[in-house]
Amino acid sequence: MQLAVIESAENPFALAKYVDGKYFAINELPTLTAALKIPLAQLREILERSSGPEIHGRELPPLAPESEVWGAGVTYLRSRDARKEESGTPDVYQKVYEADRPELFFKANFRRTVGNGDVVGKRADCTSTVPEPEVAIVINAHEEIVGFTICNDVTSRSIEGANPLYLPQAKSYLGSTALGPRITPSWLAPEHSKMTIAARITRNGEVVWSADTALSSLNKSLEHLVGYLFRCQTFPDGVVLSTGTGIIPLLDFIMLEGDVVTIDVAGIGTLENEVMEIPLDINKKFQNALKS
Repeated sequence: MQLAVIESAENPFALAKYVDGKYFAINELPTLTAALKIPLAQLREILERSSGPEIHGRELPPLAPESEVWGAGVTYLRSRDARKEESGTPDVYQKVYEADRPELFFKANFRRTVGNGDVVGKRADCTSTVPEPEVAIVINAHEEIVGFTICNDVTSRSIEGANPLYLPQAKSYLGSTALGPRITPSWLAPEHSKMTIAARITRNGEVVWSADTALSSLNKSLEHLVGYLFRCQTFPDGVVLSTGTGIIPLLDFIMLEGDVVTIDVAGIGTLENEVMEIPLDINKKFQNALKS
């Protein structure tokens, strides 16, 4: 059983149980927002006895529309090494890897997030963009990990590499985040040691890059990351935290428009997205489309 967010005729953000390829309503919890406001034990009790009717609609990213996606950086040895290779100021990445305080940053809201099968974005003003395949944790308002999903934390590598202060531009833009396919409840998810992460990029039908790692290689515990995320913060509608990547393409690799990025996480599912370049004048195009 997994949790999905469905755009149905009756509810634009319906929370559903996904079982054997079908979606079922959860009468007591019409939305993911409602599910993330209650304690984990109560959520589990509701889900285990819920038997709502089957519903139909388009599957959306598994994110509450009022919620946010945050990211953790430099949480794997490979991530530390890659950032040091890319950057003109490599010491900052070594220091944060060794520090107790993790790197945490705002990544996206619902509007900037795409789901499984949608197109993910690369900036038109970036010369080197790469995927960052990650396990993401879904956290409720009570600081409890309620489930796991997959995130492609797309990164404009050349922009962040030029100056770490450009991180918000490198990380957060339209279509910079892919999330999905669904949420696996924490009590049904595999142990961290068994949660392997494999990724590949296909170009014109040919695999041009692939790599794998495991969540067990994370250098900070999930509880540690959650604890810091909630310091001096509240998330009344819950939050998704992408836990960082342990697999990054080599410096000479560039992700191109039309590439297909596939991320498999054992026990969680598969997230797949085609890459599209986001033009510099996307806002003007958007405003003109509204007028037509």
